[in-house]
Amino acid sequence: MRRLEIGIAGAGPAGLAAAIALERAGHGITLFDQFDVARAIGSGLILQPTGLAVLDWLGLGTRMRSLGARIDRLHGKASGRVVLDVRYEALGPLRGLAVHRAGLFNVLHDAAVARGIEIRTGCKVKDLARHSLILNQADREGPFDLIVDALGSRSPLTPHASGPDYRRPLDYGAIWASLPWPGAPFEPNALEQRYRHASVMAGVLPIGRSFENDAEQAAFFWSLKASDHAGWKAAGLEAWKKDVRALWPETGVVLASIADAGQMTMARYEHHTLQLPFGDGLVFIGDSAHSTSPQLGQGANMALLDVMALAQALETCDELPKALAAYAKARRFHVNLYQALSLVFTPFYQSDSVLLPMVRDYLVAGLSRLPPAQKLLASVVSGSFGLA
Repeated sequence: MRRLEIGIAGAGPAGLAAAIALERAGHGITLFDQFDVARAIGSGLILQPTGLAVLDWLGLGTRMRSLGARIDRLHGKASGRVVLDVRYEALGPLRGLAVHRAGLFNVLHDAAVARGIEIRTGCKVKDLARHSLILNQADREGPFDLIVDALGSRSPLTPHASGPDYRRPLDYGAIWASLPWPGAPFEPNALEQRYRHASVMAGVLPIGRSFENDAEQAAFFWSLKASDHAGWKAAGLEAWKKDVRALWPETGVVLASIADAGQMTMARYEHHTLQLPFGDGLVFIGDSAHSTSPQLGQGANMALLDVMALAQALETCDELPKALAAYAKARRFHVNLYQALSLVFTPFYQSDSVLLPMVRDYLVAGLSRLPPAQKLLASVVSGSFGLA
């Protein structure tokens, strides 16, 4: 592929990783972000072995591991029973890495700045026309040989995709906060969760640090319907804390750090998939191309895999349309597989169903303790299931 002038919309993890990978391949990069100062949004996430492999490919894995918290297992209980126990050791030496989104952002942003990549802030993308980005009110930047959309699932550029957008809002989301790491009784290398049926799920995840000298943090989340958020605020913080402690008494030390309802951010989820994540001189990566419930914890990892696939397609194809089609083909099976798995698993953990959590707690939990199932579940959680 000849040298391309590429405009990247969105300076989140997907956009920054794409900027680094494509600049390293010799392309000219301009990155646009709506914030006055580029910054991260969100709390914690788990970088799976698949995502970490991409960061290693970018030369950023060592620093990322120094900031994050190693995750050895995912552990959940309902009514005192262990109903989820997924251990990475079933896959050998591979482990997950829990990170604060700000930590991931800082690693990628610092690397982009170090490479001299131009990052234009205060640029809200509205639309595109003739291979140019329409910014803010009527400003225009371009034309570009290629525009990379990393704006997320609500991107205004979605109508320019070559294929339809399948989209379905999900009833359940979550309120979350990043808080000081409480230490004992919580495990420093595990995602711990507690469930009440499928309508309530609480979790504590160690997420390391945003910068090298920062204190360690934890992500705390509580499942909640988006339609119930206003009622949650109206009921008051103390009523909610009482409910949390009733489900999980040990969270008292975590709740002590929450003094205001404003500390808890509402996250809304939806299932969205672009059948053809590209258009004329346009390609979609990360949540712009596909998003779903975070039950399998694959969002950032899928975005990083998109970046690697796009870079490899541009390297191996001699024409841009062929490269974009090759990128879509390379990612199609893996994306569709995890979208389907997420649709299957989510109702067991976030729904109003009475039957499904009973199946989860008494049938699936028992089967998951068998060695073949342990390896299969670890493969699914690691993001490697279905990859060649």
